[in-house]
Order: sequence, then C-alpha cells, then structure tokens
Amino acid sequence: MLTAAATPSPSFAMNAAAAAVLGATGTHCRPAVEDYAEHSRRITERLALIADNVAIQRRLVRAEGTVYTAGEAFTHLFVINTGLFKVVTLSPDGREQIVSLKFRGDWLGFDGIAEGRHDCDAIAMDTGEVWAVPYAALLQAGAARPLLLGALHEAMSREITRDRNSLMSVCTLPADARVADFLRNWARALARRGLRTDQIRLRMTRAEIGNYLGVTLETVSRGLSRLERCRLIRFADKGRREIEIPDVGALDDFVQDCLSPVAATLQ
Repeated sequence: MLTAAATPSPSFAMNAAAAAVLGATGTHCRPAVEDYAEHSRRITERLALIADNVAIQRRLVRAEGTVYTAGEAFTHLFVINTGLFKVVTLSPDGREQIVSLKFRGDWLGFDGIAEGRHDCDAIAMDTGEVWAVPYAALLQAGAARPLLLGALHEAMSREITRDRNSLMSVCTLPADARVADFLRNWARALARRGLRTDQIRLRMTRAEIGNYLGVTLETVSRGLSRLERCRLIRFADKGRREIEIPDVGALDDFVQDCLSPVAATLQ
C-alpha cells in the first residue's frame, strides 16, 4: 500500500514538496494551501461530530484484518480514524478485485445498506482504527442533529464522485499513464490529511496496483520506469519500495499531457 513516510505534522505546508503540490505554478490549475488545510480541518470536525452524537465502538484492525466480509449482515457503518483500508470484491471468475482505497475520515460499509448484507470485504492494509457506528442509532441521531445527517449524505456523495472519477480515468487515460494518476491522487489525499507528500512507501505490490488500476503488472512496472526516466519520481531504496516525488504538481502536468491526445480525438 501507499502510506505516508512520516506521521502527521502541523508544519506540512512548509514542506518543499508539499508546497509544489499545493502551489499554483505551471499551466494547470492546482489547489491552494488553504484548500488542503480546510479539508483536513473538516475531517477532524466530522469525526468529532460523530463521536459527540453517536455511541461509537473503537476497533483496532491489524494489517490484513477484516472490518467486515461479503455476505455479513449489515448493522454498522465504519469511519476510519487512522490507517489505510482496501475494499475488495470477487470478479466473475473468482479473482479478488480491489475496488477502492480508503483513508482517514472515509466511511466503510455503504454497500450493505440496500440489501442488508455486505457484498464486498473491507481489509486493513496496515494497522488502523475504525469507529463502528450503529446504523439505526446514526439515523436516529441524525434526525435530531441535521449536521450529522448532512455529514452522512456528504460522505455518500463523495463515494459516488470517486467512483465516477475512477471510471473516467480508466476510460480516458492510456494504461501506463494511470500509474501517474494513481500516485498524484494518493499524494493529494495525503496532503488533504496534513501528511507528507514528497515520499510515499509502496506497500501494495505492483500486481495489486495493477489489479486496482485494471492494468497488468508489466504495465505498472513500465509506468513507474517511465516516470523515473522523466524524473517525476525517484526510488529511495534498492527494493524500489519507497518513492520520492520531487514535484507532485509535475505529475498533474504529465497526466494532463496524456489526456490532451485523447481530447483531440474526441473533437
């Protein structure tokens, strides 16, 4: 998995690489520093809102441990307080398919609401803490506290938006450019949570990344090598597990350049 190389720091905005991500250089529009700081603040406020209004159960989940599994009865939603998680399902031929990756402040379990049972597995990719929130109690509390219900609806909306953006990436980006898109989106997610963006650690295997992006292992390796040749990333160790990103904003430009030929063909 990809995770921050250091713990959260209030001075993250002063980090040179973070400044590159958060700045406004280049030809493409990039979010400003205050946008990420605001996002981080809102995550903290949403977590406090939940804890203050619903009786939560804190659960420590170790790497490879499950929050819930497919077929399990739906009773709770789960909010991530710390750690990184993946949501997986089985493809028609029985293979595991990673359908989403979740960070601090994200919710798990929406898949179980419609049918009363989960249709996928939620698995920890490192040791983390989730808050188990009884769904019935959440709705009851939300009826009395509109802000709480609004936070739930906002989380559902974000989920829909992420699914749409993921589909758009698959449909429009060349296969090896999806690797760059994956890295820049991960860096953005880290920045929004006040974490370092200049160095990230690969805890997902290249096969797992390929599974998530819908490309082959060879395509992932080729994509990483291409980014290294373009000096958009550097490998900090011989095992090529830790990636340094000198300027995450440059990944934005790279992805936009990859999109340009696609846009031209649609005109």
